[in-house]
Amino acid sequence: MSRKEVRERLLAGAVSCLQEKGYARTTARDLVAASGTNLASIGYHFGGKDALLNEAIIACFEGWTERVEKAIFSSGLGTPRELLERAMAALVDVFGEMRPTLMGCVEGYPAALREQALRERLAAAYGDAREAGVGMLRRASAEMGVELPVAPEVLVSVLIAISDGLMIQWLLDPDSTPDSRQIVDALAAISALT
Repeated sequence: MSRKEVRERLLAGAVSCLQEKGYARTTARDLVAASGTNLASIGYHFGGKDALLNEAIIACFEGWTERVEKAIFSSGLGTPRELLERAMAALVDVFGEMRPTLMGCVEGYPAALREQALRERLAAAYGDAREAGVGMLRRASAEMGVELPVAPEVLVSVLIAISDGLMIQWLLDPDSTPDSRQIVDALAAISALT
């Protein structure tokens, strides 16, 4: 097995462990069993168990961002509202199928409050997600020939905050969490008030 393959297997195993056992309950032995590698490979490729789990959380964020981009640009853009609905669907309507991943990611937040390395990696992941979102917004607005009403960085940050907040609500009470269409309707209603 090449170094790259070992690294990829470790990362895939870590994502699997996050989904099945959670951040705090995953051991180095769990990571080895899930990846089919050995204990020394964790230290060699990632520096330790925590660093590997941190990278797995980041990989989940990156995969989710890619999913949003595919949803937005996989078909004709349509109207700005349709575009927002597709984006919110890719952010929110996927909670059910992503539940194990969401739980692993959310479990990483408390650890990030005490671990500077994880906090920095999560902050960078949010920065990367914002940057990707800004790129998506600029591309979509250019293709539609519309001007954004606010700075794209602000708009993306607000959409991420909405998604994160709804994610936590959904994990606690899925039946009371609005879907993407309800969210877009609520945003339009709030906009009409101003």
